[in-house]
Amino acid sequence: MSASETGEVSRKRKAEEIEAEVAKGEPEKDDEPPAAAPTSDKVADEAEKEPDNDNTEASTLEQIDPSIKDSQGIDETAMMEVDQADISPTEDPLPASNSPAATGERDAESNLVEESTDTATNNREQALEDSVGASKDAQNVYDSLRWIVVRNDGEPDSMIKLVGLKSLFSKQLPKMPRAYIARLVFDRRHTSLAILSDNPDVKDSDEEIIGGICYRAFPEMRFAEIAFCAVNASHQVKGYGTKLMNLLKKIGAETGIEYFITYADNYAIGYFKKQGFAKNISMPKGRYFGLIKDYDGGTPMECYVHPSIDFTRVPEMLQAQRNFILAQVSRVAKSRIVYEPLSSWRDASEEGSLATANSPVPGLTATPVGTSANATAVSLSRSNQAAARALAIPGIAQAGWTLADLTTASGQGKEADRQKSALKTTLLAMLRKIEEQQFAWPFREPVDLTEVPDYLQVVTTPIDLSTMEKRIRADLYRSKQMAFADLMLMVNNCKLYNDDGSPYMECATSLERYVKNLFQQDTGTTSVGGAGSKS
Repeated sequence: MSASETGEVSRKRKAEEIEAEVAKGEPEKDDEPPAAAPTSDKVADEAEKEPDNDNTEASTLEQIDPSIKDSQGIDETAMMEVDQADISPTEDPLPASNSPAATGERDAESNLVEESTDTATNNREQALEDSVGASKDAQNVYDSLRWIVVRNDGEPDSMIKLVGLKSLFSKQLPKMPRAYIARLVFDRRHTSLAILSDNPDVKDSDEEIIGGICYRAFPEMRFAEIAFCAVNASHQVKGYGTKLMNLLKKIGAETGIEYFITYADNYAIGYFKKQGFAKNISMPKGRYFGLIKDYDGGTPMECYVHPSIDFTRVPEMLQAQRNFILAQVSRVAKSRIVYEPLSSWRDASEEGSLATANSPVPGLTATPVGTSANATAVSLSRSNQAAARALAIPGIAQAGWTLADLTTASGQGKEADRQKSALKTTLLAMLRKIEEQQFAWPFREPVDLTEVPDYLQVVTTPIDLSTMEKRIRADLYRSKQMAFADLMLMVNNCKLYNDDGSPYMECATSLERYVKNLFQQDTGTTSVGGAGSKS
């Protein structure tokens, strides 16, 4: 063989060896296009040393073709999913506890627990949905109500509404000076809320204003003072007063107002109490002292505004809560269960001899006729006839009832409770009438000893209307005369401490005349008695 032929054979053999090495180093891939760029030996060696390193793989791809990172990017999440999918079950066999059979048993148990938990959760959710379903379907009255918040911003529409509010306040509050009303309504620091009529014939007139509230907010102190509140006479007793206050509370909650405070006259105290106002001022005095004006004859009242309550949806919320509670109670209540009758009742019924009032009763003993003891026993039995008849019913004694218990629950005990309740109701109604009078303002609360430190040196038994209300609710008054005596003591204490011709003396005289007419007592029966008084 010539040298040229030998060289050609060696070159062919070398080429075949190279192709074989290449075939061994690269796995066979079906229909895969060739690489876009050749790979150097150094990069290939690094790739073989660290095949599972994500960072190395990414850097290798960048070295092969830097355009891959810029054009396509590297989705690390997708690469992790591919790596997890590439793991073969044979490479990492499951332990015995993780076998498919054991896993199936645990899944079945967990499914049972989840189903029971889901059932309880679904029941609660269904009850809640049922409870709020009715409130969602019902249309809220505030959605169709026309109302506006207006202030003196110089706009013609605002001025028209403010003039209507001024006229409303002047008409419904005749004792308030008109100049004072106009000054506050048109004051740029005050804001007014008005409910408007739907009647197009009264648009932009005074009659368009159904009701309104004028107030001044102090945002830095998180409270607002209500100056005026009134409803047109032709729209009263229709719920507009409550709607006004609920809208105001909603606005206050949305603007960061925490308290509403006002000075209520004698005729407005009842209204403000119904709207959640109280005479007890819980707001720190430092927040409002010096910012609001004190009014003679007015009672300071306060209302806390919860920031998370939509006061225009309160009826719906209460109804939803009621429905939800009733639905939950019905799930666990046993009132619908019918129990078997008592054995004594069943036996007596089978024998046809049910017990009667003449049957022996525990606690009652028969006494022979003709003795003095018998007369007492007969008298006792007659006074307890209702209790004896009740105790003779089969099952009552077995349930633990005694003759003393039934006597207390019937007849005499009920009558005493009825009389006590009737007296309490009557005295509270009289006290409410007295508090509503214009001349009753000095007597509503105890005397402030910080203002008159010598008061107890003159008056030894102070009393006031709030103290009397506590005594009435505690059932300390046994008759109307006892309450009348305290009222007269209150009048006499006021006359004793104050000078003739003072406003307090005039109020005491008016109160004395009103109380005597109220109790329908003549002068001879107005003896002073009881405990306590007020100026």
